Amino acid sequence: MSQIADPDIAGKGGSLTLRLALAFALIFALGGVAVAVAAFSYGRQAAQQSFDRLLVGAADQIARSITLQDGAVSVDLPVGAFELLSLAPNDRVIYAVYGPDGGLITGYEGLEAFPEGRRFHDATFAGEPIRAIRVTRPFAEQSYAGTVVVVVGHTLRARAEMAAQITRNAVIAAGLVALVMAGLAVLAVRAALAPVNRVGTALHGRSPQNLTPLDVAVPREISSLVQALNRFMGRLDRQVGIMRNLIADASHQLRTPIAALRVQAELAEEENDPEALRRIVQRIHARAVNLSHLTDQLLNHALIIHRADSVPLARVDLRQVVIDAIEHVDHAVLDGRTPAMLDLPEDPVWCDGDALSLIEATKNLAGNALRHGVDPVRVSVAQEGDRARILVRDAGPGIPRDYWDEAGTRFARSSGVSAKSAGLGLAIVQSVAAAHHGRLEFRTGTPSGFEAAIVLPLAENGAR
Repeated sequence: MSQIADPDIAGKGGSLTLRLALAFALIFALGGVAVAVAAFSYGRQAAQQSFDRLLVGAADQIARSITLQDGAVSVDLPVGAFELLSLAPNDRVIYAVYGPDGGLITGYEGLEAFPEGRRFHDATFAGEPIRAIRVTRPFAEQSYAGTVVVVVGHTLRARAEMAAQITRNAVIAAGLVALVMAGLAVLAVRAALAPVNRVGTALHGRSPQNLTPLDVAVPREISSLVQALNRFMGRLDRQVGIMRNLIADASHQLRTPIAALRVQAELAEEENDPEALRRIVQRIHARAVNLSHLTDQLLNHALIIHRADSVPLARVDLRQVVIDAIEHVDHAVLDGRTPAMLDLPEDPVWCDGDALSLIEATKNLAGNALRHGVDPVRVSVAQEGDRARILVRDAGPGIPRDYWDEAGTRFARSSGVSAKSAGLGLAIVQSVAAAHHGRLEFRTGTPSGFEAAIVLPLAENGAR
């Protein structure tokens, strides 16, 4: 079935794929910068070491070529020394040989400032940066004694070119790896988002009436999303169920009393005898009262189930719940009987719940006892361990044990279905107890006869 995306919702939070792509792009960019910096640093170091070895070789050859002739220093520059330095054809070669007195024997002027005690030195010659090496050769002969200093240097063009080439090659290699990684990242993102797409496909392929939990295999990171969806659909299913039940109950339960009212009204319209007319009016009144009671129960039952999913629980004192419930019991059910008696503890009994729902459940439980039980009817609150109990006792035999399991069912015979009752009282009680993680219990053989109780968990930390 085709699905039309809501333009106000679709893409409102942006694209997750785009976010991941931007995140990977940022990571690759930072990685590329780091690789470029590292490659440039390595290239400079590698070029430095390579060309420094050339300088060392050339300077050593020149130093070994120095001889003494007639008590004077003679320098026969070896061709091999310059062949080594010619491996960097774009660089200029500078050399100088100094005697023991610091005088220039041969070579270029301007290299005298080479720091004493250092072998390599970075300097400037003729306005261009160079790197030079200082090598010494001592002589100790009768005709000549002293140390001859050889300085050889060349410019840095080849070094810079070599560093740039190493950096360029490293960046190209890193770029190719980044492209491969980006492709793999796209595949990984698609694979990672596949479970989300499966969830969307499973939802899109469902009929509007299917609100059962999703059963889709997803990773742990997405399971919370599926669980939240299932809880939401569960609440929605309950709300839809409320509407269905209300419509079904109203169509089924209201049809008969409304038809009876119509028949009685037709009889009254044709009746001329005042006494007979009075009796018909009484029956109409009784039917109207019963219809009103039935309508109240239907609406209250739907309201209770709706509040179970929509109203947050709050700390309530069950003593006040019982007091409010007894005050709101329909006085028509008394019909001359003794009102229910209260038996409440001195200390509060706290419970996390919806006060309105609990009052409605207690009112129905007490009203059921007043209608069908035997005086006296006593309503109390008790605490047993980690549970609280709202108890309604009467002196009658109560509901037969065989009907206890179905007593909380809508329109069950054991709930008091009759011409005067819809049998929804205990169903409301059961729904409220279940919504509060409790239960509806019955007991017989108590000192007061029959006992019905709403059992609820106590609020955390007990009394406040």
